Amino acid sequence: MAITDDIRKAATDPTPLYFLAGTADLAVQQAKKVPGIVEQIRAEAPARIDTVKNIDPNAVQEKATARAKVAQESLQTKVTELLSTLDTDLKKLGESAQDFALRGVGVAAEYAVKARETYEKVAEHGEQTVRTWRGEAAEEIEELAIAVEPKTETVEVKEEEKPAAAAESASSKKAPAKKAPARKPVAKKTTPPAK
Repeated sequence: MAITDDIRKAATDPTPLYFLAGTADLAVQQAKKVPGIVEQIRAEAPARIDTVKNIDPNAVQEKATARAKVAQESLQTKVTELLSTLDTDLKKLGESAQDFALRGVGVAAEYAVKARETYEKVAEHGEQTVRTWRGEAAEEIEELAIAVEPKTETVEVKEEEKPAAAAESASSKKAPAKKAPARKPVAKKTTPPAK
């Protein structure tokens, strides 16, 4: 029965649908920003193209070579330091591996918690979005109902007239008694006399 209950719960839980609605709403909000970004890129493009055109290729090559030499020297020193400080004790390496594994599990758990929180936030945003959509539809329906409904007027009955008015309204309110449809007599079947 636990599996059936889990399936029912999963089938009736609106959170995934709210998550989808929230994601769609956030995507629409981000899409509205695209035209501004395109305009900004369009405005900056000519200046960047001119900058690229005016660069001396030899200067770029010299800078790249200098940076590559610095990076190579830095990498060699770091590798040398690492090899000199490398602890060859296997027990310490095992402990370090365990420590890294535990840290990895902790980091994975932390990301799982963050993912769940983000999921819940987006689902909550989606629920608000759906409520907004429903609210707008409800307001439109309410306005339509007000326009269609006839206005009813209230009639006041004075205290003195109540007994007479009550008798009149009681007699006028009585609907004529409905007659039950007439039943036709059922023909009895007779068995033919025995010979």
